[in-house]
Amino acid sequence: MTDMTDETATDATDATEVALRDAAEELPIDDAKSAPADRAASGPFDLTEVPGMRPYVDLGGIKIAPREGLQMRLEVDERAKRVVAVTLEYSESLLQLQAFSAPKTTGLWHGVRREIAQQLAAQNAQAREEDGEFGPELVTMTPLPAEQGGGVRVARFIGVDGPRWLLRGVVMGRATEDAQVRARVNELFREVVVVRGDQPMPPSELLPLTMPTGVPQTGGPAEA
Repeated sequence: MTDMTDETATDATDATEVALRDAAEELPIDDAKSAPADRAASGPFDLTEVPGMRPYVDLGGIKIAPREGLQMRLEVDERAKRVVAVTLEYSESLLQLQAFSAPKTTGLWHGVRREIAQQLAAQNAQAREEDGEFGPELVTMTPLPAEQGGGVRVARFIGVDGPRWLLRGVVMGRATEDAQVRARVNELFREVVVVRGDQPMPPSELLPLTMPTGVPQTGGPAEA
């Protein structure tokens, strides 16, 4: 039995931010960039790599390509009063997205993936690495308490190092167990555009997200 909930998305956001902070404080074990060979042509894209005429939902550090049936909501850190992630709902699945600043010549995903596994292990979650469309991925299985029906909560962490950025996605729901649905969700990830900007930023800093009209905060989806 698998579970797809808002709590999963929140846990994933927290785990990634802690992992990035911890990874930045340690010497990197593997700082090579992790990305598919066709990334520049097939995505995820840097802003400089996309045609200017294509329509996108502009969320600041991330742009989302709209499509029929796609819904989105923004995850807000109420303490910091800032948007920390965008979650897409599509094909009975969730894809949570965050983008972070990164060095120009080295990557973050290898170190971050290791740190996420350690953070989730502390929560009694199991984690294993798999090779996927975007390179190394992390599949996690978190036991659910009896009051939530038992079973496990499955999530698939994916990441791509781009030009001075890392795009991290967390896949939940049907796409974690159905290969055809996963392929459709991977297409969503491919279509994302990251807007790094020219301003200096330390590595691992969350790229600012903005709240456009019509996109709700956590709690209620809206059509993209």
